[in-house]
Amino acid sequence: MKNISKIIILCLAVLVSGCGTNMKTQNGSVPQTQNVAPKTQTVRQLKENKGSYKVLNTNLDQTYYKDAIGKTGTELKRELHQIISKQDKLSYGEIWKALGDTDQDPNHPDNVILLYEGRSVPKTKHEGSGGNWNREHVWAKSHGDFGTRVGPGTDLHNLKPEDKDVNSARGNLDFDITEAANTKYLKAPDTYWDNDSWEPRDEVKGDIARIILYMDARYEGNGEIDLDAVDQVTNRRAPKHGKLSTLLKWHREDPVDDFEKRRNQVIYEKYQHNRNPFIDHPEWVDQIWGQQAR
Repeated sequence: MKNISKIIILCLAVLVSGCGTNMKTQNGSVPQTQNVAPKTQTVRQLKENKGSYKVLNTNLDQTYYKDAIGKTGTELKRELHQIISKQDKLSYGEIWKALGDTDQDPNHPDNVILLYEGRSVPKTKHEGSGGNWNREHVWAKSHGDFGTRVGPGTDLHNLKPEDKDVNSARGNLDFDITEAANTKYLKAPDTYWDNDSWEPRDEVKGDIARIILYMDARYEGNGEIDLDAVDQVTNRRAPKHGKLSTLLKWHREDPVDDFEKRRNQVIYEKYQHNRNPFIDHPEWVDQIWGQQAR
């Protein structure tokens, strides 16, 4: 009996072993096994899912903005001033070429986009070469009377291309909502003005707000001019610019776009090597200036 039992056990073992190694599918083929690695995302996929600009911001937060992260209010503004004050400075003559890079028409690389008009014109047709567009100081250069001197007068973040007639019409007006609909400036569609304020087209209202706030944070005295964004107009030659509550509203209603992001990057990489932090971190505007426009 013992021998018979051993024989039966051996037979069963052989059968089980055969089933494990020669199992076939219904069509007689032997199934293949494959070790499948966990699904991972490529760097490209991660950028597409998160947004390449978000990835850029993360890198900047770990390097350029590292001392500002986690701060709010006056402390945040003070730290941003320290960060963005480290810059190279251009001469006023160098601004022509720089604006050709920063405000290049994405659809026509030989052109620039004019700030208030939104019109695309050849880069070479600027006033310095007998053309019609010139260098608009968004923070009017008479507000603080810094003119075109190196520093605030040549800060590329504050300079934009614009038709010389439109630039002249704006003059040193503060930015605000104009009072009457019949004050439309015909040469710049969707731009309005009255005796104390200039209201640009909707597409650049946020851009202008972020430029004014940059100038406020960048120039804080300490051997330089001290500029302040204030909630009033008719500032004339005082180092102040308004109207703050309107600018904060425009900042929220006209979010940062790709044109601004590219412009900020070009200034950082090729020219001044500093950034407008309110383009990179729009939420910092409320963290510094609070709820004044709500």
